[in-house]
Order: sequence, then C-alpha cells, then structure tokens
Amino acid sequence: MQNVRTMFIALAAVTVFTAVALLTFSLTLAVGGILTVLMAARAISLRLKPAPVRAKTNGQREMRIWNDGRGTIIDL
Repeated sequence: MQNVRTMFIALAAVTVFTAVALLTFSLTLAVGGILTVLMAARAISLRLKPAPVRAKTNGQREMRIWNDGRGTIIDL
C-alpha cells in the first residue's frame, strides 16, 4: 500500500510540475508576441511621421524675436 501511495504522489508531482512549466512557457510566448507587435507598430509609426521643414527667410529682412509677455514671438 505504501508503494502505491508513493507512486501516486510522484505522479501528481510530475503532473503539477509539467502544468506549471507549460503555463510559464505559454505566458512567455504571449508576452513576447505582444512586445514584438508593439515594437513593430512603433517602428512603422516612427517611419510614417513627416520630416520637419526648416523655416527660411527670403534674405531681405532679418529675423526678429521678442517676448510680448504671453510668449516668445519669432518674425521671419
């Protein structure tokens, strides 16, 4: 009887260990998949942003900068 009980406990322990290992593996795959999708979406969204356009003066006037108390004004 002792031998049967020992075998049952050993089989239960192996089953629990296998279940925990499968759960950990599946959670790791799920988190990795989510992070991969987020990184790909961020890379695509950064590529689609328009390039900044530099403001240039036409050379006739100098650039004037002043502060009117509500914010800095730059006159090109």
